[in-house]
Amino acid sequence: MPVFNFNTDSRQSVDLDSADFINYLTGGNNAEYVTADQALQNSDLYSLISQLSADLALVVFRTPSQRMQNFLANPSTDTNGFSFWQGMFAQLLLDGNAYAYRWQNDNGVDLYWEGLRPSQVNVYKNLDGQGLLYDVDFDEPNIGAMNNIPQGDMIHFRLMSKNSIGIKGYSPLRALTDELAIKNKSNDLTKNALDQSVMAPGILTIQGGGLLDENKKAARSRAFVRQQKNAANGPIVLDDLETYQPLEIKSDVAKLLAQVDWTSRQVAKVYGLPDSYLNGVGDQQSNLDQENNQYAKALKRYVGPIVSELNSKLNTTVTPDMRPSVDAVGDSYAGKISSMVQNGTISANQAQFILKRLGYFPQDLPPYQPQKEGESDANNSNER
Repeated sequence: MPVFNFNTDSRQSVDLDSADFINYLTGGNNAEYVTADQALQNSDLYSLISQLSADLALVVFRTPSQRMQNFLANPSTDTNGFSFWQGMFAQLLLDGNAYAYRWQNDNGVDLYWEGLRPSQVNVYKNLDGQGLLYDVDFDEPNIGAMNNIPQGDMIHFRLMSKNSIGIKGYSPLRALTDELAIKNKSNDLTKNALDQSVMAPGILTIQGGGLLDENKKAARSRAFVRQQKNAANGPIVLDDLETYQPLEIKSDVAKLLAQVDWTSRQVAKVYGLPDSYLNGVGDQQSNLDQENNQYAKALKRYVGPIVSELNSKLNTTVTPDMRPSVDAVGDSYAGKISSMVQNGTISANQAQFILKRLGYFPQDLPPYQPQKEGESDANNSNER
């Protein structure tokens, strides 16, 4: 993470990812800002961000240029292409912004892209009002800070903006601030209730207990606990003056445990996904195809700003192929091709060509040769 040394004598430093520094910049407080680390500690958000960013990384961005096509498949020198794109898209989903600096040669040809954290980038309008400028603080000491970077040298994916200017995107996590705060307090209350229920396994009532002082009550309690442990599976012996009643978890605690379903629905709603992708319980009136269509629509909402940025910065036409994301093994696509053959829309040879190009069939698949009438019977007789 980047660290600025403001005083070289005292070696003081400021962590740009710390909540205190964020509060200093935004004028807010910790209760109004959900950091990425806090968000990923929530199981619902981690599941959603991990799945959605991986599916976005599976989208193939096709271009007319084969060189650019190969470059987009692996634009980083630090990691593989899938990890680079998943990290970029995860940052986009968490912060509403994702940045990468385009390292280019003297001819303006992209050599590689370097992904940046939002804390490393400051974006503002140019003084003449035309375009944006970026200040970037690189982690490499030999590079340091670069100021007034033109927007053409930066890749800046952004989600919905709060104004028409569209300088920066708005983080979806800000819409979940209250929900996550309630979830955290609910978790604390539930853990306290469970801890108390475990600490007090039951109530031992002693008739005439008012005659016992605190030390004698504590001694009787310890003696009863030892009796429980020693009895193992055997009976517990009580006299006529003692009554034992085990404690049970109240229904109120069970209601607190059910809060996880409510927060799952809220997280899914903010990111526009069917809640069945988080809690594993689908709509009884929806089939699998309908849920996949809903997920594909949600995925396309995030693909839109990505494709728009690539078209703008690369001066080319980028066409997204979302099929690897929504149809991982290709069975759905193959089923639709088969139905087209049955309806006479395409021929069997055309269907085989499409499925070979898709990779569903191997390229060396031999051509189909239908058996002539009586040929199978002749073969069977020869085998005898």
